[in-house]
Amino acid sequence: MIIDDYYDKTNGRISFTREQGSEFAKNMANDFNPIHDVDAKRFCIPGDLLFAVILARYGVSQHMEFIFSGMVVEGVELIPPEPSPGMRLLDEGGREYLQINISGESRQDEALVKSITQSYVEFSGQTFPRVLVPLLADQGVMINPDRPIVMYQSMVIDLDTLDISGALLESDRHRVEINGKRGSVDLAFHLVSNGEIVGRGKKCMLLSGLKPYDKQLNAEAINRYEERVRTLSV
Repeated sequence: MIIDDYYDKTNGRISFTREQGSEFAKNMANDFNPIHDVDAKRFCIPGDLLFAVILARYGVSQHMEFIFSGMVVEGVELIPPEPSPGMRLLDEGGREYLQINISGESRQDEALVKSITQSYVEFSGQTFPRVLVPLLADQGVMINPDRPIVMYQSMVIDLDTLDISGALLESDRHRVEINGKRGSVDLAFHLVSNGEIVGRGKKCMLLSGLKPYDKQLNAEAINRYEERVRTLSV
């Protein structure tokens, strides 16, 4: 994964173009959420791209927590903080976009960074429809296909060791909580290396505008999404 292709570094600042965010989402994360389209009215940079940039800059720690507090759009210049257990990614106006909490051993090893980044981004890109749709269906609700609102809230990874080669992320038990039209989902996973579990974590999302589950409407929404993937993957 050549992460340098997906962001710009100027005068110690980090920024993104719409093209970089959109290409990362589709080509690296297999994420075809319309909010990452170049011409999207409410365009935002993928949270997984921010995660990848942070790992490339600061390396991998045994405990890593990422809390998303604002959506990054094209042209926003972010100021990379000095390495510390608690970091905040801000713009020049002081607005916060991401909190990063790390502890335990840290290592800036290119192969390790690449392995963790690729494994997580590939796992995260499967969220919709493969993972999220059946979880919500079991609760009798579905995402509104006319106005899907799914917000990336946080992610945490805990590693037993940093002596990892070729890590894979595998789904674990997920948690879903629905309250009317709103909900939250924790997608749990564990990391496997050489056949052994070496870590665990979860991705947390907030949802709103949920609708009562409709089998036909849900199937139509998935078909449209899959057709969109086929079209944009050409």
